Formats: sequence, C-alpha cells, structure tokens
Amino acid sequence: MRIADVRGGKDQTVRGNDQDRMTGATSQQRIPIDTRLSASITSDDHVQGPIDAAVTLVQYGDYECPYTRMSPHSVHQLQREYPDTLRFVFRHFPLEAIHPHARSAATAAEAAGAQTDFWRMHEYLFEHQKALAESDLHKYALELRLDAVRFEHDRRTSNVRERVDRDLASGEASGVQGTPTFYVNGIRHDGSYDVDSLRSAVVGHLRSGSAPA
Repeated sequence: MRIADVRGGKDQTVRGNDQDRMTGATSQQRIPIDTRLSASITSDDHVQGPIDAAVTLVQYGDYECPYTRMSPHSVHQLQREYPDTLRFVFRHFPLEAIHPHARSAATAAEAAGAQTDFWRMHEYLFEHQKALAESDLHKYALELRLDAVRFEHDRRTSNVRERVDRDLASGEASGVQGTPTFYVNGIRHDGSYDVDSLRSAVVGHLRSGSAPA
C-alpha cells in the first residue's frame, strides 16, 4: 500500500509499516533509511556534464510534481557556475498515488530519448506540467518534431516501462520518499533544493575532494 501526502516543500510517499513515521508511533520492525545512493551511474542514465566531473548531482523527480518543476532553476544555475566540475543525472520517481500522469510523462521522456531528445522533452514536460494527458504528450512529440508513430510505439514498450521501474526501484532502495530528492556524490541531500542550499552541498564536496559515487 502506498500512502501519500504533500508537506515540507516536497511530494512524499510512505510505504507499509513506515506509516508510523507520519503519526509519531514507534515500531521495532521499522527499517532505517539509507542515505546513500544504491545504484551507481551507468551508461543507461540520463547525464549532463563531464564524465570525470568532481561532483555528481543525482535527482529523483516526478514530471507532475510542482516542487520538481521548480528545481531545474537551481540545477541550471549550478551547471552554469560549475560547467567543468559538475555532472547532473536525472532519474524517474513517479508518485502515481498522487500524480496520475507522472508515469506516462516519464515514458514520454524515455520515448523521446530513444530519438536522442530526452532532455528537450524533459524540459518541455515541466514547462507544460498542467497538461500531461495522453493527447498532450502526443502533441508535444509533434511540436518537438519527433517521429510521432515511433514515439507512441516506444512509449508502450516493455523496455521503456522497465527503464522507469528501474529508476523507481533504485530510488526506493536509496531511501527516496518524495520528490525532488537529490544526492551529491552519492550522499542524500536532506536540505532544501534552492540554489544556495545545493551550491553549499556541491562546494562542500569540492573542498573535501570526495569522489563521486
């Protein structure tokens, strides 16, 4: 069972016995949440920035989440400030219990990626977040000059579904409970996602010389 709420500037989900975290109850069966990224960056990930960057910033996001929609401003600012030392990775974490269009939007981004246009669709979905119905996604493929027939086919393939599922599973294994959630060099960033907070985390890792996970 998935229980969902929105609080603290983040769309959050709580699973199973973790409901007691919402109520303040205690449980001997509660499993501590790991704050480290469980899945390493691979060639299958969506990556911007140099492969040998000193800092890797991983984001788990949801295209229908209003808070995730606001986070690209921070990411873009940091990419401008640290073009040679920052690598950015986006992973899907659709909160289907509260965002009915989140998964289909994620498959749209992946289908665009099959035509080497993941990042254009990624930005487009956030820009048009209030319209993510099936007909809207098809329209966006046309507006981005994608092969619409291939787009619709790819979006429904098992490869795309499994790709989204892998991101979701890696997020859950890493302790992601809501979106957006960031990891800096493999360590979960539990502060705000405003540019100052993220910059402070990035600079801290640059100064410490910690290696990307």
